[in-house]
Amino acid sequence: MKTSAGLLLFRHTDHGLEVLLGHMGGPFFARRDAGAWTVPKGEYEPDSESPWDAARREFQEELGLPPPDGEAVTLGEVRQTNGKVVTAWAIEADLDPATVVPALFSMEWPPKSGQTREFPELDRVEWCGLDRARAVIVKAQAAFLDRLAEHSA
Repeated sequence: MKTSAGLLLFRHTDHGLEVLLGHMGGPFFARRDAGAWTVPKGEYEPDSESPWDAARREFQEELGLPPPDGEAVTLGEVRQTNGKVVTAWAIEADLDPATVVPALFSMEWPPKSGQTREFPELDRVEWCGLDRARAVIVKAQAAFLDRLAEHSA
C-alpha cells in the first residue's frame, strides 16, 4: 500500500476560508481541472519516516519553499481510488503562489518515443475558496476540506 502525506495551507479572507491547492503537472493533467488539484503532498516509507516529517519534507520539495510554522490541525487520512492512503495536516499561513518553485519529474513523452522530458510536479498553485476547491480537488481529498471547515467553524 502506498502512503502519502501533505500540508494544506489555509487562510481566512473577506471572501471566507481559502485553501492552497496545487494542479498536478505533466501531460496527463494538462487539460484537466476537476480532479486534477491536490494538497501539496508526496509519498513516503512508513518504516523510515513519520507522516508528519514526510508532509513537511514534501511541502518543501513540491513547492520549493520551507513549510510554515504554526499550529497543525490534524485532518486524518483518506484512501484514494488508486488505493493510496493520504494523511494531511492544515496550517494557517499565507503564501504568495508566485514564489513557488516546483520540483520536476522526468518521464518518457510522448509515449514510446524514446524521448525523456521534464515536467513540474505541480504546474500551478492557487488559493481557492472551499466551493471551488471541492469542485477541483482529487475526490477523496474533499474530506480534508470538510474536516478543515468543521475545525474552522
